[in-house]
Amino acid sequence: QVQLVESGGGLVQAGGSLRLSCAASGRTEIAHAVAWFRQAPGKEGEFVASIPWTGDRLYYADSVKGRFTISRDAAKNTVYLQMNTLKPEDSAVYYCAADKYWETPLGFKGDYWGQGTQVTVSS
Repeated sequence: QVQLVESGGGLVQAGGSLRLSCAASGRTEIAHAVAWFRQAPGKEGEFVASIPWTGDRLYYADSVKGRFTISRDAAKNTVYLQMNTLKPEDSAVYYCAADKYWETPLGFKGDYWGQGTQVTVSS
């Protein structure tokens, strides 16, 4: 099993920045990649970004390209999501997930999930 704990959410004004962290523990060696998803009230969950533990490929949703950056610190078993130029429409609960096999937006399903962290962007 892999346990994931998100942190770093909060309230920020439009145009501001936040950095989310996803700390992994347990049998992290079975996780091939980690992704961030988000879900706003009344909307379906949305893929945001993903990265394999090797860190050599990055995937982003079109809506966040150029504003968000996903990275990982393998030594700390932690994946980060740096979010810049935040917009009100970025407001959502952000979840990190680990997948044992897939890293791409279409393939990533998530075998393990964190509890989520709230991000609220005020206009």
